[in-house]
Amino acid sequence: MQQGIHTLFVANRGEIAVRIIRAARELGMKTVLGCSEADIDSLAARMADDCVSVGPAPAAKSYLDVAAVVAAAKASGADAVHPGYGFLSENAAFAQAVVDAGLIFVGPSPRAITLMGDKAQARACAMKAGVPTVPGSDGVVENLAAAITAADLVGYPVMLKAAAGGGGRGIRVAADAQELEAQFAIATREAQSAFGYGGLYLERFVGMARHVEVQILADGERAIHLFERECSLQRRRQKLVEEAPSPSLDATVRERMCASAVALAESVNYRGVGTVEYLYDPITSEYFFIEMNTRVQVEHPVTEMITGIDIVRESLRLAAGEALRYAQADIVLRGAAIECRINAEDPHKNFMPAPGKVSGLRWPAGPGVRIDTHLFDGYAVPPYYDSLLAKVIVWDASRAEAIERMKRALGEFDIVGLKTTKPLHLALLMDDGVRKGHYHTRYLEEHLARLMAQ
Repeated sequence: MQQGIHTLFVANRGEIAVRIIRAARELGMKTVLGCSEADIDSLAARMADDCVSVGPAPAAKSYLDVAAVVAAAKASGADAVHPGYGFLSENAAFAQAVVDAGLIFVGPSPRAITLMGDKAQARACAMKAGVPTVPGSDGVVENLAAAITAADLVGYPVMLKAAAGGGGRGIRVAADAQELEAQFAIATREAQSAFGYGGLYLERFVGMARHVEVQILADGERAIHLFERECSLQRRRQKLVEEAPSPSLDATVRERMCASAVALAESVNYRGVGTVEYLYDPITSEYFFIEMNTRVQVEHPVTEMITGIDIVRESLRLAAGEALRYAQADIVLRGAAIECRINAEDPHKNFMPAPGKVSGLRWPAGPGVRIDTHLFDGYAVPPYYDSLLAKVIVWDASRAEAIERMKRALGEFDIVGLKTTKPLHLALLMDDGVRKGHYHTRYLEEHLARLMAQ
């Protein structure tokens, strides 16, 4: 590829590593996979042009070891490093180490990662850019007394959130001052354990909110959006089903929300792909900035399906120094797409992890069906990492038709030898509230027992 990326080091595993390797190959790049010893015979390792170990199976000693990953990338002769999602993808120190090693980091600048990674700073940037924010504390609350003062101003119930965090960790809800006192120490410990920093900030809790996120592409000067995704079907703040576009937004709210995401990206001179996340209140039509994810998202395929834009390929082009190839007017929303995350978990047993050996596979096919996965027949799913096995994605001309297509696709789909979340997805597709689009971020947990009893 022009402008310097000839060899790409993929610093990740699983389906996203496979996805990155495919995009790189289409751009004529050579790929080197940096993987743990547990993944040395993975599908991504088989697909890459070369493969090197970055350490033993535990992620802390391999995928999360900044020095080991950077050294392996440098020694491989790569020009650039793609972090995928998770692991080190939003670690500003890692991005800086990659740059200091003379390599291209496929993502935004360390400065942008720092600004958006600290949720209190991100909130301040959003406010400065004119993006609506949830009423909350003015930055980090330094102690319990400051949290109580902020909560009295905001009004209960409130959420305590890790300033350096994401993925649903370090978040606690308090209905009153007594509960806030009890939750403050717990949230601080969770944040410190998960992110190495116990700082918290406080926001008003929006009870029946929808989780809507806007996909952006930016070249450091100009940004565009690729419309939004609905991600409200969650368990313990972990997404299970995503769809695009959101069934809860009208055209006016969609236009305003997407424009605000572009404004935020441009205000911090963002370069690369990213996602601006919002809470949306369908009763008042208000939306509030939550955070910005400075990486490719697990759920990016639904956006690709409704826009025809290859987000991973564009991330590589932007990292190589190219300007945005699209104007906003070029991006047209067509049809509807749904993604079901198939995890190695047993939904009938409180989502108990279920790693094991794949003894048979049957993938769905036909019009409008896509599978993103790293599985193959005989693959032994390791117990060390995230339980995601595959993403089943469908597209059709309307949301109702996409739901029926997903039901058909899941009916054709089977992973033999493992318990998976497929039964829950089928139950959700039959649920009246989901089919009508009348759900929110707590809907799945509130109805889980009923859904799994069907």
